[in-house]
Amino acid sequence: MIVKCILVLSFIFALIYKTRRSLHMLQQNLYNENNRYIKWVLQNYSDFFDLDIIFVCLCLIGYFVVYDLGVASNVLMLVLSAINVVIGLKIKSRIAHDQNKKPLVYTQRVKRLVFTTIVLYALVLVPFIFFGDNKVEWLLLLIGSAMLWINYFVVFIANIINYPYERCVYYHYKHLAQSKLKSMSNLKIIGITGSYGKTSSKNILGDILNVKYNALPTPKNLNTYNGLIMTVNNHMDKFTDIFIAEMGAYVKGEIKGLCNLVHPKYGILTTIGTAHLESFGSEQNIIDGKFELIESLPSDGFAVLNGDDPKQVSYHLKNKVRVIWIGIDNEDADVRATNIRCSGSGTTFEVYLKGKSDSYTFTTKLLGKHNVYNILAGIACGIEFDIPMDDLIRAVKGVRPVEHRLELKRLGNFYQIDDAYNSNPVGAKNACEVLSLMDGIRVVVTPGMIELGAKEEEYNREFGKQIATIAKPDYVVLIGENRTKPIYEGLVSEKFDKSKIVVFNDVRAAYPFIGSLTGKEEVYALFENDLPDTYNE
Repeated sequence: MIVKCILVLSFIFALIYKTRRSLHMLQQNLYNENNRYIKWVLQNYSDFFDLDIIFVCLCLIGYFVVYDLGVASNVLMLVLSAINVVIGLKIKSRIAHDQNKKPLVYTQRVKRLVFTTIVLYALVLVPFIFFGDNKVEWLLLLIGSAMLWINYFVVFIANIINYPYERCVYYHYKHLAQSKLKSMSNLKIIGITGSYGKTSSKNILGDILNVKYNALPTPKNLNTYNGLIMTVNNHMDKFTDIFIAEMGAYVKGEIKGLCNLVHPKYGILTTIGTAHLESFGSEQNIIDGKFELIESLPSDGFAVLNGDDPKQVSYHLKNKVRVIWIGIDNEDADVRATNIRCSGSGTTFEVYLKGKSDSYTFTTKLLGKHNVYNILAGIACGIEFDIPMDDLIRAVKGVRPVEHRLELKRLGNFYQIDDAYNSNPVGAKNACEVLSLMDGIRVVVTPGMIELGAKEEEYNREFGKQIATIAKPDYVVLIGENRTKPIYEGLVSEKFDKSKIVVFNDVRAAYPFIGSLTGKEEVYALFENDLPDTYNE
């Protein structure tokens, strides 16, 4: 009995860390929405080929050979206990070294998943402890070892078991949110979507509108059904004048569903690109999916569209909502920015309104041309909501940089331009343009772009070329040798000096390297694209 208890304790030790990692990946992949979790598991199948296989094989030996040999059986159990401890320690170390921008959050849903997972394993472990027949013991142990080996799938089964209850919870809170929204008849609701720039645009708009109104943007990256429901139920109150709802999507139809949930009267479409091309299936699906917001707006609302985005200009709207065009290159835009100047302290630009000769000078701490587009959208909404221009100028000056989106900050002896949150081709090009404007030693740190489907290698190779020709850095630091090969190829194709390309498999190794470059000139390091999260090498 003592040996069995030791084995069970070691099993639980390994199980805790394996389940924690599985739950983390399930949560990050939206609890398998659109089969994201299953796709991640299949892409990371190598995780299954480890000491777990030895563990299962030894259990097979125990079942077919030594289950009736007494001492030999106990020795084998002690060996299995040691293997379990090693498995647990390896996964614990991996969790500690994983570069996760989002930690596992122990929400009520995760706690319910933990409980269901415990029950599934207890169905095997409890009989194993108390059963006296050796052959049955080893059979149970064999089943348990297999379940430990495929822990990712056991957690997935727990998710399936909990699904009916989770849907009931979802509909309960959805009803509460919709009831609250209906009770607030004077509430203005603005929807924001696009392939990228949603969160930046949302936060910028919130800062601008708050100069006159009590505006509530969805917190952080809560842009899903559950995120909007949570925001309405937990953050909205009777003093909220404007609700700014960021709307994310992975497949066509999701934006329409979000609109049916909160019913926006106003909408902003940032820029349409190829983000999540793999899940949408085609570029046309992405365009149609993003315009679901605009085509859900009533005729007495308005839509803010980007006049410099050919995909938006060429799209034929299926409703009669009033459109306000913003732009920089498009001289016919209703709200246009010109004379843009960028430096280490921020951006300055002039704004013209269609039909008026006066210009207005705006300054902001934000970097990059794409942030000017986001500010223009905020200015357009502010004008529609009767905010005086002087107040808009003051509001833009006070707009706070968005975390991880071209956020300029001093780190020790160098400046970091942190653009590490998202990965998309246009955003990466914009970041290269920003870095090119900096006087000093320039460094690009990147793992490349992800979730771009069949075109991922092509886009990363082009990104390498853009780094060499647009950013023109002094050094390039690639994170992950295998994943960044296309970037390397793009750099070399543009005759970038190979001796200035450094490769690390851990982004933390980049910091001391950048720190060592400090001399008479300032050092600006662009951390670009989604640094390894569920995509570690």
